[in-house]
Order: sequence, then C-alpha cells, then structure tokens
Amino acid sequence: MSLLQAPLPQRAERPAVLRHLDPWLEGASRNRGFAVLCAALAAAAVMGVSEAAFWGADQALAQSQARHIARDDSLRLRELLTNAETAQRGFLLTGREDYLAPVQLAERELPAVLQRLRGQYESSEWAALVADASRRANEKLSELQLVVKLYREGNTPAWQGLVESDIGREKMQAVRDAVSQLDRHELGQIALEREAVYRSLTYGRLGTHGLTVLSLFGLAIFLRRNEALHKARREHATELASERDRLDREVARRTAELTELARHLQTVREDERARLARELHDELGALLTAAKLDVARVRRMTKSTPDIDERLKHMSELLDQGIALKRRIIEDLRPSALSNLGLIPALEILTQEFSQRSGLQLTLELADSPTEDADRLALYRLVQEALTNVLRHAKAKQVRVSLGEADGWLQLQIRDDGQGFNPDAVGAGHHGLLGMRYRIESLGGTLQLLSAPGRGTLVLARLPRRPEMPPPATATEAEPAA
Repeated sequence: MSLLQAPLPQRAERPAVLRHLDPWLEGASRNRGFAVLCAALAAAAVMGVSEAAFWGADQALAQSQARHIARDDSLRLRELLTNAETAQRGFLLTGREDYLAPVQLAERELPAVLQRLRGQYESSEWAALVADASRRANEKLSELQLVVKLYREGNTPAWQGLVESDIGREKMQAVRDAVSQLDRHELGQIALEREAVYRSLTYGRLGTHGLTVLSLFGLAIFLRRNEALHKARREHATELASERDRLDREVARRTAELTELARHLQTVREDERARLARELHDELGALLTAAKLDVARVRRMTKSTPDIDERLKHMSELLDQGIALKRRIIEDLRPSALSNLGLIPALEILTQEFSQRSGLQLTLELADSPTEDADRLALYRLVQEALTNVLRHAKAKQVRVSLGEADGWLQLQIRDDGQGFNPDAVGAGHHGLLGMRYRIESLGGTLQLLSAPGRGTLVLARLPRRPEMPPPATATEAEPAA
C-alpha cells in the first residue's frame, strides 16, 4: 500500500475501564441536584431546630420573668404592710412623726402593687385569693391610718382598743398567708419554667448535634464519591492525554511522511523537467540547428529562383521561431541561468522578462548568499509562482522582490500593491502556493502569506542558512548560434 493510499489515523477506542465508568459518571451528574437538595434540607433542619429551641427558651424565660415580677409584687405587698405596721408601733411609742414614713410609703405604693397583682392573676385560679388579700391589705392599711388619726386626736382609749384587738393581727396574718401561698406557687412555676428552658435548650442541643452528625456523615459520603469522581476524571484525562499524544505523534509522523513525499515529488518533477530539458536541448536543438543549416545551404544554391528563395526564407524564420520556442520551453522546464549563473542572475532575468511581458514595475533588492541547489530552485520557483499570481489576480502596479539574510536565515520577500485578499477565505483548488509551502517546509523553512483586502500581498519565505556547497556540473550545454 502506498503512502497516499494509507488510511488516516483513527481515534482509538476508549478503554473498557472508562466505558464502565460512564454510567457512574452520568449518575453522579444526575445526583448532583439531589445532593444540593439534601444539603438545603439539612441546613433548613438545623435552622428549624435552632429556631424552635430559641423560641421555646425565649417563651419560657418570658413566663419566668412574669413569675418573678408577680412574686416580687406579692413580697412587696407583705413588706409594705409589715414596715407600715412596725412604723405605726414606733410612732405610738415615741410620738415622732418621722416614724410614719413607711406608712406614707405604703399609702403611695400599695394601690399600684395591688392593681398589678390583680391584673397578673385575673384569669387564674388564684384570682379569689389575690382579691381577698387585696381587700384585707386595704383594710389593714385603713386600720393603721385610723389608729394614727386617733392618736393624733388624743383619743387614747380608742386607739389602744384598736391596737389591743385581734382584728389587725388577723388581717395581717391573712395577707401573710396569701403572700406565702402565692410565693410558693410562683417558686414552683419558676422552677417549671427553668426546666422548660433547660429542656428546650437540651432538645436544641441534641437536635443540632444529631443533624451535625448526619451532615458530617453525608459530607463524608459526598467527599468519598467526589474523590472517586475526580479519580475517574483524572484517569479519563490521563487516558485522553495519552490518546492525544499518540495522535500528535501519528499526525507528526504522517506530516513528516507527507512532507517527504511532497519533497520527493518536487524532486522527481524537477528531475523530469531537467531530463526533458536536456533531451529537448540535445535532440530537438540538434535537429532544428541541422535543419536551419541545410536551409541556409539550399538558399545559397538556389538564389536564381525567387520563389524558392522566398520559401526557404520563410522556412528559416519558422526554424528560428521553433528554436526560440524550444529555448523558452527549456527555460521554463529548467532555467539554465539558475544552473550556470546562480540565483541572483536567474532572478534578474526572470523579473526582467516578467516586467516586459506584464508592463508592471519591478524593484529588486537582491543580496548574494551561498545556497544549495534545492534552496536556489525552491526560491526561484516561489518567485515564479508569486509573479504569476500577481499577474493573474493582484491587479498591482508595482512589485518588490528582496532577498537577503536575517537572524541567520535566508529570507525572500515578494510584495505587491494590489487589491489583496483574505487568506482565510481562500477556497479549495489553489494549489500553487500550497505546494510551494510544502516545498519550503520540506527544506526546513517557513512560508507566510500576509494579505488583507485593499492592502496588497506579502509572500515571506525563510530558509535556514547552510554551508556553501561546490556547484554541480551544468546539466545543459550553451545554445549554439542560430
């Protein structure tokens, strides 16, 4: 099988391990949304447990605070009455008005304290007890005020009778008993509220810990699956990199083979042109020259016959045209100036003939540099192809051809001021410069085509500098004089 018939490299079949991983990878991709949903539900559950614990504790604390306020009011009631009774006894014993300050304080604060107590126990089973304690507290305060009044009026038997009676003691004892009952009740309720707070906090703590453990467990599973997914992806990436490297090597090998084939075909074509040029030069040149010599001898022998002389003159002109055509064909096939004179003279002759034939103005900047035969021939053909394209497509007025060295490279530039084009928009079927590109690249060089609509075209070729080689023997002989 020839190189042109060889099949193009195909993508290798994916390994079995990766094919087995495909369903798992697809499942992981599908479960990604489910994992996000589970994470959102777990976060919502943690927030719900935390909020429930907070509101439960807050409610219990609020109730406990209300219990403390009620307890403080009941204790304040007992304190106000006790202090007022003690102050009354001191006033009765000493007669000093400053002893009555607690009584006056009780007169000011007692109505507000009783009102708060009634409001706090209004809709509970303790409402009757609070109402009875309020009534007895008011009666006790009235009894204290009455005793003070009688004392001030000097009615000693009256106030002494009231003090010595058990009415005030019974009322005070009733208030103390009611306050004691309310205090025990509130202490019990405060203890219950404290337990409710602790229970709410405990439930929140346990719920948070449980959800945290579940979240950590889910996270561990997710991380494990994620690590497995990343491992599979790494294996997949490694396999793809290996496959890409193999394809790159295959492409590089095929490219090298195609480049070598292009070089071989170019060499074969140039060798065939050289052989055909030699045969045309040797065989056809000899025949045409011999025929012209024979025509010249016949003309000298037949000068007396005008018709024959005219015929022979016309035949000689045809032979001259045939020799010129033969020379032009030979030069197109294998320029003798390139082999005999070198690259610079050959390019000068080529551009001069092109300028005369096309009418374009050509500017040459050619610097002599040692080159090999293959390099000289490739550069000559490139200039020839570029000038042909300029004549056919560019609609240019000036063409500039420059040859020189740059950064250790042999550099050739062909620039025109034509209409330009978009190199990326060139379709198939344009093989001239494409063939030259492969030809330049087969010699280790590069070829760039720079153009844009309305900005002309630049063909830039670069070949590596090579050590100077001795010139080979000329392939053709000089043309004999016609």
